[in-house]
Amino acid sequence: MTTKETFDFQDGNGPVPAHRHSKGGGWVADTATVAETAYVGPAARVYGNALVSGRAGVSVRAKVYGNARVYGDTWVYGDAWVFGNAWVYGNAEVYGNAWVEGDARVFGRARVCGAATVYRDARVYGNARVSGRALVKEGAVT
Repeated sequence: MTTKETFDFQDGNGPVPAHRHSKGGGWVADTATVAETAYVGPAARVYGNALVSGRAGVSVRAKVYGNARVYGDTWVYGDAWVFGNAWVYGNAEVYGNAWVEGDARVFGRARVCGAATVYRDARVYGNARVSGRALVKEGAVT
């Protein structure tokens, strides 16, 4: 009989079946999908039904969870969170204390940083920069 590893992602669900990702060693819930080509740093977390694929990276203390999708050559790092049904892809970066949530999309070479939040169905793309304490929401396109 093999013993399954568990980890408490501090999301109210208590310890759940999880494993350390082979590239970076961060915790990944067994319900989440992380490609072998992706990176999950030692203190980063991926859980829920989240997907991290391609050469995407999640590092430092970043979290990707819920039904979020992070893919391509994207990086989520620092204390950033990507969650809900949010997608971050292309060559985008989300970092600092930034949040991307709801049905938001961040893509292209866009950057979301500082304490900025992109949420609901907002789109941030191209070479856009969202920083400081900015809020981008409800159908906004940057």
